[in-house]
Amino acid sequence: MRKLILIIVLGLAIGALFGQLMMSVPGYWLVRVGDTSFQTSFWFGLVLLLAAFIVLHFVLRLLLRLRRPVSRYKVWNSRTRNRNAMKRTVRGLVALAEGRWKRAEKSLVKAADDSSAPLVNYLSAALAAHYQGRYEQADTLLKRAHLSTEGADTAVGMMQAQLMLDRQQYEEALAILTRLDRQLPNHPQVLKQLKQAYISLSDWEGLRRLMPRLGAQQLIAREEREELEQRAYRELIIHEAREGGDIERVRSLWADMPDHLRTNTDLIVLYAESLIRGGQEAIAERLLRHSLKEHWDSRLVLRYGLLDVDASRQLVYAEKWLQERPNDPDLLLTLGRLSLRNAFWGKAQEYFEASQRQRPSGVVCAELARLFANLGEHNKSQLYYRQSVELLDKSLPSLPQPTETTEDQSVKT
Repeated sequence: MRKLILIIVLGLAIGALFGQLMMSVPGYWLVRVGDTSFQTSFWFGLVLLLAAFIVLHFVLRLLLRLRRPVSRYKVWNSRTRNRNAMKRTVRGLVALAEGRWKRAEKSLVKAADDSSAPLVNYLSAALAAHYQGRYEQADTLLKRAHLSTEGADTAVGMMQAQLMLDRQQYEEALAILTRLDRQLPNHPQVLKQLKQAYISLSDWEGLRRLMPRLGAQQLIAREEREELEQRAYRELIIHEAREGGDIERVRSLWADMPDHLRTNTDLIVLYAESLIRGGQEAIAERLLRHSLKEHWDSRLVLRYGLLDVDASRQLVYAEKWLQERPNDPDLLLTLGRLSLRNAFWGKAQEYFEASQRQRPSGVVCAELARLFANLGEHNKSQLYYRQSVELLDKSLPSLPQPTETTEDQSVKT
């Protein structure tokens, strides 16, 4: 009640104040437009302006309220389409994981335009099309993926390279991966795909250069790395050591080879054979001799005995080894051959017979048979020839053989 009385009193006071102002401040408004004029008192015109302002204010508010339903509808429609696109995308990815390629492609493509991440939709759809064997459609979807998202070059390139690897289009895949590798050095996925491409193309030089980068990024197990490095160097040495090959290139490969591979017997033998074919038997002799100091291997010692270098010096080295390995049959065989090359016939016979006692061998028997034949001891030669044949016969596969009482099946009709 008090508030109402206070408001009434305040209203009367303000009204009286304005009444006094209207009487003490006379004036008028004159508006002329062409031949038409309009005149009113100052205070009445002021009331008209105030009224016009209020009307304009409410009209503008009404118009804004009329626009809100349209904008709200647009927002609602956009959110609804985005939610539906998300549901379709999830269904498509689930179908892709389950191997239902056709359904996956359809759902993912349909949802791509309204998806908040169309790149995912197009890449996954391209994969589904690829698995169906629809390679042209997969390439089209990859192009749409590239256009859908700015900065998607790397993702699209890696997907395209992987699809080409799966299609066995190795050269095309390698071209893409080489470009990506220049743009993104040491990218893990690019390096892995490069490894696959190099192996598929038998590009052993590229694989050899890639191995340290894979190891530095810890993208390859130690066992696999050693296996691939060994294979790469083996193939490169074989290729370079062919007739007319570059022996200096072979030596350069050996120098660049990791230390752990230089102790690999297969590679040592291969390198030694390459040096021999390249006319560098002296280097091959040093290689085999130093390798035998590091680790003893029968293949190395047997190959050492077949070298055509300084036979007397070789025999000295080999007899020193015999002091540490007096009962090694392969070393004894090598000593016998080196003795032959030094024309020490009696010593050669002793070494061959000692090797035969340690381990009967058809090869040793053949060496003894040849030696005795050239010494004129034909009975002993024939004896060792028969032993050689018997020992070699034991290494042959077990197969049916004719007997004196059976007839050759080939002459039967």
